[in-house]
Amino acid sequence: MLDSVKIQRRQSEIRQELAALVGKDNPSEDETRSMGDLDTEYRNNETRYRAALIAEDEERREAGQELETRSDTEWAEVMAGFEMRQVALALDEGRQLEGATAEVVSEMRAQGGYRGVPIPWEALEIRAGETLAGGTPDPIRTAPIIDRLFASSVAARMGGSMVNVGVGELEYPVTTSDVTAGWATTETGDVPGPTAYTTLDRPLKPDHNLGVQMRITRKTLKQSGSGLEQAVRRDMNGAIAEALDRAVFLGSGAAGEPTGILAGAAAWGITETAIDAAASWAAFRAAVIRFMVANAANSAGDVRLLLRPEVMDGMDDTLISGTAVSEWDRLTKRISNVALSSNALAAPTGSPAESIAILTTNVGGVPPFFVGTWGAIDLIRDPYADAASGGLRLTALATMDVTVSRSVQTEILTGVQ
Repeated sequence: MLDSVKIQRRQSEIRQELAALVGKDNPSEDETRSMGDLDTEYRNNETRYRAALIAEDEERREAGQELETRSDTEWAEVMAGFEMRQVALALDEGRQLEGATAEVVSEMRAQGGYRGVPIPWEALEIRAGETLAGGTPDPIRTAPIIDRLFASSVAARMGGSMVNVGVGELEYPVTTSDVTAGWATTETGDVPGPTAYTTLDRPLKPDHNLGVQMRITRKTLKQSGSGLEQAVRRDMNGAIAEALDRAVFLGSGAAGEPTGILAGAAAWGITETAIDAAASWAAFRAAVIRFMVANAANSAGDVRLLLRPEVMDGMDDTLISGTAVSEWDRLTKRISNVALSSNALAAPTGSPAESIAILTTNVGGVPPFFVGTWGAIDLIRDPYADAASGGLRLTALATMDVTVSRSVQTEILTGVQ
């Protein structure tokens, strides 16, 4: 109980005792002395009550902050205890899920239908302290499992935002009109009329399903122990990141793939500029200037650039006449957010070889594109494919889509030699 509440209760008791004593016409000496003691205690308690309120005010503020963030904190703590190994053993042996893993799976199933075991996206994060390479497991000493090498997430480095959708579709209104300002020409004249504020909906739709298949041998299940937990987590994370990066930029919109930035550029109104010359800082500077003129960026530091590694190789080998400074040095000095990927952009073609570059920027905190994911990852077991060898065949299904916010926040440069 708070001290202020205790003091309030005591003050109420003192008032009741004083009321009984004051009502007597001829109080005794002891009663008169008691009235003096109660009066002194009441005045002292008033001082203590004010001090208690001041002290408890800070406690209330801290408690309020804790309440505001408690749900996120508790979810993060539960997610920290989620184990992929339990999911694999549940699908392989029918073992019961326990602890945080069982709690998360139960919560996800209550929110949507899954054929297998739902895995929240947070469970695929690469946690601090994990090893990315190591030896081969053996019965005597179990070392971390060697993982395949996957491309790092380029979509996040280019400013994209991942949005998780529970059910249905999620539409993002995009501003398409301009705001005008002007002066009244005379004392009684009108200012320029308002421009209609219109929006364009570009919905994310759950039409595209990505599947990741993993094969876990019986030896791995029996021998790897806790190492299997991190191996499955990183393997699935890397495979999804690789496929997602490619779909965001190179998705064809056909054969089940979402429409990527390059394929949807014309429909979304993204500016495409032909360079048809050797890659240089001057070519990228012109694109940065166009961003600034359109009020989409304040400086070159606000722009993110995606290139093929071959473009970096050519620019770093091209020196400015009479100096030891290369075109690559000039570029990276002004644009710090440069991503190089052989997965998100197609290989150069033609003679001389030509590639594509993509520039993006954030405006008012709005990302240039959104990546939508629906619900959780559905992990399903194939009980027949590896039944003869006792292995475990898993299929992870994820529903995703891509959409662009404002087209002015993205520009494509073609013919970059």
